[in-house]
Amino acid sequence: MISSGPRKLHSIHLTGPAGRLEAVVNQGQPDAPFAALVCHPHPPTGGTMHNKVVYHAMKALNAPEWGFEWPVLRFNFRGTGLSAGAYDGRAETGDVTAALDWLAAEFHRPIVAVGFSFGAAMMLAAACACHRGDLHALVALGLPIQSAHRAYGYPFLKRCALPKLFLSGERDEFAPKEKLAALAQEAAEPRQAIFIPNADHFFTGHLHAMQRELAHWLRVHCGMEARLP
Repeated sequence: MISSGPRKLHSIHLTGPAGRLEAVVNQGQPDAPFAALVCHPHPPTGGTMHNKVVYHAMKALNAPEWGFEWPVLRFNFRGTGLSAGAYDGRAETGDVTAALDWLAAEFHRPIVAVGFSFGAAMMLAAACACHRGDLHALVALGLPIQSAHRAYGYPFLKRCALPKLFLSGERDEFAPKEKLAALAQEAAEPRQAIFIPNADHFFTGHLHAMQRELAHWLRVHCGMEARLP
């Protein structure tokens, strides 16, 4: 167990299917009722665990001003940063599972899993396939439906009964609003789609709005209060 102390950020390494995964943990309150995972966007286009959307999502879950103060794990997918292995595009679901396993063993409390873009796709695929009892809710930020190189399908969402939030920009170029709304509508209950007005895929200029919507949804689905700065 990571001991409490003045340091709020800890660098660690996880053991993934392709080898060692570089990771950081933002410490939360010792009595926090949940732990959280945030997964980063597409590695070949520069996505890492330090991406702005990933960082701001982590802050909403961890920073005192939002009122949750959960421990939050971020990691670099295989082949990114100091993580071993090479980008695959699908096998990264195994990296997500390794991160969830570490969180469960370290904190022994329900987990809220969050992902942005490619990280959302990998997180949903891993979380909905494993039927693990320690997952409490799933949040997909900027879930991609289409890109220049790939179309994304999520048929497993029809059978995934965990609470799910699809939070995206109204002008997300990788997830047209109508298509994402239709996908969310076909997903198993409980689920909700929220669109940030005028925001693009990266929530440019709208990161605080993303945090507010995320915090509000978590307040409802995790049965707790949170301040909304």
